[in-house]
Amino acid sequence: MAKDRLRLRIIFGAGTPLGPGKADLLAAIARTGSISAAGRELGMSYRRAWILVQQMNRAFRGKLVTTGVGGRRGGGARITALGADVLKRYRAMERRAAESIARDRRAFARLLAPSRARRRASD
Repeated sequence: MAKDRLRLRIIFGAGTPLGPGKADLLAAIARTGSISAAGRELGMSYRRAWILVQQMNRAFRGKLVTTGVGGRRGGGARITALGADVLKRYRAMERRAAESIARDRRAFARLLAPSRARRRASD
């Protein structure tokens, strides 16, 4: 069963410069050194991952991800110092938001209907 979590999106104007998918992609690029490997890890196509990287790079004052020229051994990708800072701040905001609503979230969860799996088990 998938773990529930708070999904924080930072929106300025018309676009969403950062949300959970883009943050996860940044973290995966940092881990793997590759946009395609990061996309595979997250279950998204290279094209989708590349589009998200381009959106992030346009949304901020500088690039969050840089890429090397491809070739025989591939070009690779890395997050920049700005990318690492943006990711660190986003994760900190996620943690603070989750902590601030934890009590209300637990109360809210008690109001939800039981899952189908639990319903079947109790029949």
